[in-house]
Amino acid sequence: VFGKGMTPPRKSLFSPDRICMEWRQQRRPGAGLHNLGSTCYLNVILQCLTYTAPLANYLLSRQHSRFCRRQGFCMMCTMETHVRKALFSSATAIRPRAVIRDLKFIGEFKPDYPGDAYEFLRCTVNAMQRTCQSGSRDSDSSSRETTIIHQIFGGFLRSRVTCLSCKTVSDFFRAFRDVLLKIKGALSLTTALEFFVAPKQTEGRKCFKCRKCKKKVAVSKVVTVHRAPRILTVCLGRADNGTSRKLSQVVEYPECLDLRPYMSDPDREPLLYSLYAVVVHSGHTCLGGHFFCYIKASDGQWYKMNDVSVESCDLHTVLGQQAYLLFYAR
Repeated sequence: VFGKGMTPPRKSLFSPDRICMEWRQQRRPGAGLHNLGSTCYLNVILQCLTYTAPLANYLLSRQHSRFCRRQGFCMMCTMETHVRKALFSSATAIRPRAVIRDLKFIGEFKPDYPGDAYEFLRCTVNAMQRTCQSGSRDSDSSSRETTIIHQIFGGFLRSRVTCLSCKTVSDFFRAFRDVLLKIKGALSLTTALEFFVAPKQTEGRKCFKCRKCKKKVAVSKVVTVHRAPRILTVCLGRADNGTSRKLSQVVEYPECLDLRPYMSDPDREPLLYSLYAVVVHSGHTCLGGHFFCYIKASDGQWYKMNDVSVESCDLHTVLGQQAYLLFYAR
């Protein structure tokens, strides 16, 4: 369904029928990852992506590498090699050397310097997206949103802007592959989502040119999820307004999330998501500390992954964490 401001793609780069949300094979959890300096931020994201079923199914099928013609760095080939190694290795822990080797192509990261897990996630997903849309230079922006990466992680947000003078409504749409939520004052994920979709007013500032009034006006803006992603990635923003101080309150999050109340059409049937990965940051500031994660493997069991360590755990433990990143599957 294409709303106003969303143009249908000229061509589809990947058929959605080929995306499999359920694990094709069930197996025990894979290997832990060695910390090669200060790479815990990288390890947790590699683990969460490895246990993202639709991505792992595609990478394990080798559908990408068999037809890849890229010279040099290819994020999809790098991830395919890593996921196969992580899931099939007989070792209890492996070294993510291929990813470390290609860090400079992914973003401004160094193995011996602490990084941020959310930034690394965004850079890695963007690098995979660039790989999948390369070779389609003539495609329009809507077609670039039909890659397998965007069809797994991507959705659309609608910004509905209402002129406070004449009440004219304008809709704007933009693609997203993750959602960053403010958590100051929020004790739960649902409260943070309610704040995300609550109307915001420009409070007297005239910053939007109304097409009817023909001048800059004060407006009310409401952001909603217009098209939901298959995989919903949420960052609970723990940095306190640019300072290095960390917002360390516990924000409750459910195993099963209904996204429908935060959609452009909130009155339709529930849109349910199931939690499958959680990234936790320990430490008093956002600049240092340590990252570890919890993942739900293809055997349906939860595991704590802390660099080389892989330990089984229960859902109660998973839901009681000071979460930083949450991964939900539709």
